[in-house]
Amino acid sequence: MEIIHNAEKIKIKSHLPVVPLRDVVIFPYMIYPLLIGRDFTTTALQEAMNKNKQVLLIAQKQADVDDPEVDDLYKMGVIARILQVMKMPNGTYKVLIEGLVRAQVKKITHTNGYLLSEIQIVSPKKEISDIELEALSRTVMEQFTEFVQLNRRIPEEVLVTLASVSDYQQKADNISAQIMQQLDTKQKVLEANSVKEQFLMLSDILKKEIEILKIEQKINGNIRESMTRSQKEFYLQQQLKAIKDELGQFDESSAEVEDLYARLESHNYPFYVKEKAEVEIKKLAKMHPYSAESGVVRSYLDWLLSLPWNNLTEDRTDFSQVKEILDGDHYGLEKPKNRILEHLAIIKLAGKVKGPILCLVGPPGVGKTSVGRSVARALGRKFVRMSLGGVHDEAEIRGHRRTYIGALPGRIIQSIKKAGSCNPVFLLDEVDKIGKDFRGDPASALLEVLDPEQNNSFNDNYLEVDFDLSHTLFITTANTMTNIPPALRDRMEIIRLPGYLDFEKVAIAQHYLLPKLIKELGLSKVMIKIEDTALLEIINSYTREAGVRELERKISTLLRKSAISIASGKKIHKLTITKNKVHKLLGAPKYIDTGIKTSPTIGYAVGLAWTEMGGELLPVEVVLMKGKSKLTLTGSLGNVMQESAVAALSYIRKNAVRFGLKDNFFEHIEIHIHVPEGAVPKDGPSAGITLLTALLSSLTDIPVQTDIALTGEITLIGDVLPVGGLNEKLLAAKRHGIRKIILPDKNRKDISELQPELLEGLHIYFVKTVKEALKLAMAVNPFVKMKANNHTDFSLRL
Repeated sequence: MEIIHNAEKIKIKSHLPVVPLRDVVIFPYMIYPLLIGRDFTTTALQEAMNKNKQVLLIAQKQADVDDPEVDDLYKMGVIARILQVMKMPNGTYKVLIEGLVRAQVKKITHTNGYLLSEIQIVSPKKEISDIELEALSRTVMEQFTEFVQLNRRIPEEVLVTLASVSDYQQKADNISAQIMQQLDTKQKVLEANSVKEQFLMLSDILKKEIEILKIEQKINGNIRESMTRSQKEFYLQQQLKAIKDELGQFDESSAEVEDLYARLESHNYPFYVKEKAEVEIKKLAKMHPYSAESGVVRSYLDWLLSLPWNNLTEDRTDFSQVKEILDGDHYGLEKPKNRILEHLAIIKLAGKVKGPILCLVGPPGVGKTSVGRSVARALGRKFVRMSLGGVHDEAEIRGHRRTYIGALPGRIIQSIKKAGSCNPVFLLDEVDKIGKDFRGDPASALLEVLDPEQNNSFNDNYLEVDFDLSHTLFITTANTMTNIPPALRDRMEIIRLPGYLDFEKVAIAQHYLLPKLIKELGLSKVMIKIEDTALLEIINSYTREAGVRELERKISTLLRKSAISIASGKKIHKLTITKNKVHKLLGAPKYIDTGIKTSPTIGYAVGLAWTEMGGELLPVEVVLMKGKSKLTLTGSLGNVMQESAVAALSYIRKNAVRFGLKDNFFEHIEIHIHVPEGAVPKDGPSAGITLLTALLSSLTDIPVQTDIALTGEITLIGDVLPVGGLNEKLLAAKRHGIRKIILPDKNRKDISELQPELLEGLHIYFVKTVKEALKLAMAVNPFVKMKANNHTDFSLRL
């Protein structure tokens, strides 16, 4: 069956759930809130929501019958669709419905805990001409206008709405819905056989109501003169109560307000939170429950009363157990774990978070995020994580003001609510990737959050009251310190998590990754062993990373491929993966040739670079061509690296005679410096000594030792300045088989803090000046040529 309702085509099913009504009759086109609480009506409501959101609304003959039978219901009702459902605190449902069309009940049966009806749509007959209907319509409309003017309970906006209705049936139903009459009278109006009959009935009803209202108005006018203010309020309250009783409505708003007051008294909220909540609850009590503003206030109170204002979890008292948990969750990382233990010891002794916020800095995959999770587990605190990558809006931190539609607290407060305590371990992930645009600077908003002297009164724009974050242990993570604003960096203590050595990766794979993957992939029934040589082959030939994420993926690939044989029915009780099986399962090695020259080469030097992904080798190539005083730099070099190349050339030109070059050698040549992997951006001053070595090698025809790697910043007067990222750089050199390293002498102190396993097998040469570095890196001392005064003639060589 299909009907047209307000120009909308709606399909009606022949069988619909029945919702019996007490003391109310619903008409088509009528939007009305119902309170549903009986079990069988609740079941019918759920059935309708699961299907087409349509129900049959039928009035009960007796309102006091809790479990009506078929004979207790009228035979004529209205098909309605459900617009909105809201569950109340007492377990009942407030449902907003819209009447669609009359329906005659053919049959009602009990099924699955509710009443199911078989129906037939009823369309009132049109028995007279349009002229007569128009006359009846105008008469009833005039009576209804007078009725509205006398009856202040009906807003005059109803008349404006009716004036725009052209359909006689719709106009009759709209008027019928506004008239307050006994149940049986309204049911008779609903069951009218034609529009004419309905208009005539309405005319009689309105005539009587107008007479009653005129008498009531006269009586009220006489009584009102002698009433005191308190009597007037009592009278109005009694009238309001009588009207609600007549309509069968309950005061849900008062029940909701009482529930909010009960929540406010049952928890230990700070006094300023109680004051704010009481103001908002009083405001809510005066609002219509379906108004837009009441929804805003209701949502605000829910957030305000749901936050863990004074809910603290107890920290683990056994400090030795804290260390055991950290050691059990992470292999190695001794220095970071010791610093974390120092920080936790201060928290235990002082009773609150003191000192700077910890910032874990390291390449991806070294365990920064999992360290934060382990700290929470070690302390026995809740753990929440917030990723700051790509956050551009300050409101993500501080929240939106309530004046905005759909406003919410910031993600700091949201995460605190999610944790359920006000002293969780709060991990701010990827703090170096915060954005900034016209919507504000989130990094500036974090200054208050991460400052222990200020965050005891953190003010979220949505809450409008201060929240104490001083009990929260904040830990931040970053891949690099470069992009962190100085003011934010000043509030944090940097703990560097370096990349893992090969033997550490093997241990992590055997003790952490392999058991975890066996459990995840459902291979617990099979005894699986991966030999250390096989893991080393994966590390050296299939992964190039500082962390272990790619290693985990490769091990997962090995296990998945092995799982195919097990899933196909083969009885395998023990599986051992050897080095030879690695190539068979993973295919050809991804990394074979390092790309580094194996013999001394002219115009070629090997540098060391630090990236967010860890350390890398940085080969530099230089060629000379005929030209005139031109320096070309390629390979996606940043501004700082380009300036290092210019500084290297200036140093050589200044000391040309010492290198056996003519003073004007640059006037007849063009120099091209290239750093391979041109698609990868490169920057930083640490390649200065490498650029200088390759450039001088090309100019003097002296080869450079390619089994030695250099790193260090140079000055125009020939000093070599210290650089950072030594752990990652040395790890990269060792991974590529380079054992000789030239480092600035001022980095000597940093070497003592590195792991002995990392330094094992490495020959490190510390240099103070460019001269010392060139003597070590080049096959022949370039300064020897000065004695013979043998100036190189580029015109002959080119």
